Amino acid sequence: QVQLVESGGGLVQAGGSLRLSCIASGSTYSFNDIALGWYRQAPGAQRESVATVSSVGRVNYANFVKGRFTISRDGAKNTVYLQMNSLKPEDTAVYFCNAVDRWNGRTFWGQGTQVTVSS
Repeated sequence: QVQLVESGGGLVQAGGSLRLSCIASGSTYSFNDIALGWYRQAPGAQRESVATVSSVGRVNYANFVKGRFTISRDGAKNTVYLQMNSLKPEDTAVYFCNAVDRWNGRTFWGQGTQVTVSS
């Protein structure tokens, strides 16, 4: 089991920045064996991928955040970050941290953190 705890959400004006953090823990897992990602879900919409980083550091971004968001992982802190710049009202959503075991594909989710961007 991997536990994921997000933080860093909040209310920001359009054009502003936020940094989300997600701390991963689990006695039977190594941080280096899990791929990590950020997903978001707006009211009435399906959950969608925002950015992912593999266990070896390969990153992938949704087109709608390229050039604005940056995902990174810190093995020393068992943490994955999402730096969000140039935020838009349409970025308003609950943002979820995701972890996937590279060996068996088991998937874990955090509880989510609300990001609200005002116009």
